[in-house]
Amino acid sequence: MRSTIQTCFRFLIPVTLVMLSPIPATAQHAASVRDTAANIVSRIQRADYEGDRSALQALHEELAVLRLPGDDHHLASRVRYWRGFALWRRALNGFSGAADPKELERDLQQALRDFEDSARHDPQFVDASVGAISCLQNLAHLSRSRKDAARASELVRRLVPMLKESRVAAPDNPRLLWVVGAGQWYNPPERGGGQVIAIATYKKGLELVRQQRRTLEDPLEPSWGEPELLMNLALASLNQTTPDVRAAEEYATRALTLVPYWHYVRNTLMPQIQSAKGKQ
Repeated sequence: MRSTIQTCFRFLIPVTLVMLSPIPATAQHAASVRDTAANIVSRIQRADYEGDRSALQALHEELAVLRLPGDDHHLASRVRYWRGFALWRRALNGFSGAADPKELERDLQQALRDFEDSARHDPQFVDASVGAISCLQNLAHLSRSRKDAARASELVRRLVPMLKESRVAAPDNPRLLWVVGAGQWYNPPERGGGQVIAIATYKKGLELVRQQRRTLEDPLEPSWGEPELLMNLALASLNQTTPDVRAAEEYATRALTLVPYWHYVRNTLMPQIQSAKGKQ
């Protein structure tokens, strides 16, 4: 009997040791970095909606100093994406707040580099290209505003193939459609643009983002889009050749239902809509 008990213990002890063995340090580090990054991402998205450009700068730096595991390209791609996102949205908020164009350009150029780094770590990550395309669009706009047509043309030449590839790879990406619609709004019909086409693109993106909503999401995977598409639909409805003020108010109200603290929609766009409504 004693021999049988000893035999049992010889089998049980290694199993117990395996169960008690610690998680490898590399896995612990990756999990810790992911949790830290997820917390920063949440704060970036909040600061974007609040129009807090100082916070977006600081949060970009917080992500920049994270020590990432050298072999985790997926995590590296997502962290770099959100670094780019912070400065991209800092620039977009600056456009609506009349920031210094030189500062906007610096933000967009650094955001572009971050998005390109993200894509290098994960070439299949279309959202990195979405951010890069928008940065190039806005850099081209800044170049045109200072009468630098050659620089604007160069930037457009860079973004066109990226846009084509992204539309083939992810035609149903609602964030891509948000960026595509913005380009269509300013392009003439002979170049595939126009107000009607842009609004149709925004509506398609809105339908898609609602279909793609998931109950459990990785906080490092981009899932934004519905509030932004509602905002652009409100802006487009207000500023189209024949304004639809009622539609603009409905879209803006729905955007604020999703994000009640959205500074631009609440304090800039909605007053513009109410002013137009009062003139009817």
